[in-house]
Amino acid sequence: MFKDIFRSWYLQAGGLALCAAMALAGCSKNSDGPPDDGDEEPVVQWPSPPGDVVGKITVGYQGWFACKNDGSPINMWWHWTQDWGKTPSPTNKGMKSWPDVRDYTETFATDFQALGNGDAATVFSSFSDQTVDVQFSWMKQYNLDVAALQRFNPNGIEGPVRDAITAKVKTAAEKHGRKFYIMYDVSGWTNMQSEIKSDWTNKMKKYVASAAYAKQNGKPVVCIWGFGFNDGNHPWNVNTCLEVITWFKEQGVYLIGGVPTHWLNQNSDSRPGFLPVYKAFNMLSPWMVGRIGRAVDSDNFFASVNTPDINYCKQNGIDYQPCVLPGDLQERQRAHGDFMWRQFYNMVRLGSQGIYVSMFDEYNEANQIAKTAEDQSMVPAGGGFQTLDEDGTKCSSDYYMRLSGDGGKMLKGQLPLTTVRPTPTQ
Repeated sequence: MFKDIFRSWYLQAGGLALCAAMALAGCSKNSDGPPDDGDEEPVVQWPSPPGDVVGKITVGYQGWFACKNDGSPINMWWHWTQDWGKTPSPTNKGMKSWPDVRDYTETFATDFQALGNGDAATVFSSFSDQTVDVQFSWMKQYNLDVAALQRFNPNGIEGPVRDAITAKVKTAAEKHGRKFYIMYDVSGWTNMQSEIKSDWTNKMKKYVASAAYAKQNGKPVVCIWGFGFNDGNHPWNVNTCLEVITWFKEQGVYLIGGVPTHWLNQNSDSRPGFLPVYKAFNMLSPWMVGRIGRAVDSDNFFASVNTPDINYCKQNGIDYQPCVLPGDLQERQRAHGDFMWRQFYNMVRLGSQGIYVSMFDEYNEANQIAKTAEDQSMVPAGGGFQTLDEDGTKCSSDYYMRLSGDGGKMLKGQLPLTTVRPTPTQ
C-alpha cells in the first residue's frame, strides 16, 4: 500500500522528496563519506527521476510502410505485402489488420475488393509527410508522450527509406510537442557490432540536437532491442553485447535494453549466462508480445515474472519499462480493451518507471493502437480481417489510443489506480 501511494506522489511531485521517502521505507543509506562498516552495500539511486521516459508512456513506432509510386527510395509495397514487388491483395498481404485511412490525404490503391461501405480499398505510406504528421498529431491528441522509432539494419535496401523517415519523425515530433528516440532492433543484423556504432556516429547522433529528442537523467535516450534472445536472429555472445553497451554508454547516452521476457531467470526466450548484459543497461523493457493473450495471463505474469523483475531492478539501480499490448486483434485477444487495461493496472501497481506500448502502428501483427477499421463496413470484402467490434462491442477506431492515454494518466497519478477500465469504447 505504501509503495503505491509513494509512487503516485513521487511521479506528481517530480521526485523532490525521494531521499526522505526512501529513508522512511528503509531503502537508502547515507552516502556522506565512506561507510563505517565495509560490509555495507553501496547506495543505489532508484528510481531515476521523472524525465522523457521515466514516468511516461512510450509507443513503439515502426514507420515502415511504403507503397509503389509514393516517391520513397524503396518504391515497393514495403511491409504491406509478402512480395513487396506486387500490389497488396488477398493472396499477397503482409498486414493482419486493416487501417482506418480517413484522416490521410494521400492513399494508394490495392487489389483488394472495395470496402463493405463501397469505398476503394487503399492504404497509407509512412513516407508521406502528411502520414507522419497525422500520426504524431494523434500522439499529441491522446497524450502519448514518446515514440520509440524502430531502426533495423540500415545498410541494406531499407536504409535510405528509414533514413528519410527518421527526418520526418523529427519534424513531426517537434511540431506536435512529442519526444522520440532511436530504438535499434538488431534482429538479423550480421555486422551489428561495428555497424551500429557507425550508424549512431555518422547518422543518428545528429538528432540529439533536436528539442524533441528524448532525454533521461540529462542524457539522450537510445534503446537496443534484441540482446540475449535465444534464437538464430540474435547470435551474439555476452562479450560482444557488453562491448556495444559499454561503447554507447561512453557516448553519454541513457541506454534501454529491449530484452527477453525471461531475462531474469535466463531461460525460455533468454540465452543462459546473459545477466551481466541485462544488468549493464540503464533501463530494461522486457518483451511481452506473444507471451500473453488474456487478462488472467497478465495477473499470472505480474506475480511470477514482473514482480521478481522489478525487485531485481530496484536492488541494482535499473529502471523498469514493461510492455503493455492491446492484443492480437486477428486472434480476438482484445476483449474490447479489458485485456489491455488489466496490464496497465498491473504495471502501475507494480511500480513501473515507465510503460512501453507494443505497438503504435504494427498492423502486420495486429497489435497496433493507431486507428483501425471499426467494423466490416471499413474492411475489404472477402479480405478476412477482424475489426474492432469482433466480440460484439462497438469500438471507435481511435479507442486504443484513448485507452493508452488513460493508462498514462494512471501511471502519472492523474487517475486513481483502478481495475475498472475508465475509457468508453465509443
